[in-house]
Amino acid sequence: MATLIDQEFFARLNALNDKFAASIPATLGQLDDARRRFVPAAPDPALARDMHQTLHTIAGSAATFGFRVLGQEARQLEQRLRVLMAFEVVAASDWSDWLGALDEYVAWGLRNPKAASYPGAPA
Repeated sequence: MATLIDQEFFARLNALNDKFAASIPATLGQLDDARRRFVPAAPDPALARDMHQTLHTIAGSAATFGFRVLGQEARQLEQRLRVLMAFEVVAASDWSDWLGALDEYVAWGLRNPKAASYPGAPA
């Protein structure tokens, strides 16, 4: 009986994994769309919150479904964004630096979201 339950559990887990994997392009597309609407000289707090929430969701879910590095890098971007959001005034260049990192992440994630390493990350 335990074997049957295990098979059902793993079948459901595999289905969830497939669903998560299939959602990655759309999720990264949402980030990319928000990024393109983001103006570093006049940041929209609602847009920043939306990007933060999306990154938080990726960071919290990715490792569960075998996308460890995708989640780790989302967490890094999320934490950097949280710091920027904490200040009333942030230089446009600081926003631009963060957006550049986001661009790299999205492009990398669309190429190989299950990669074991991130370009430029310490080994």
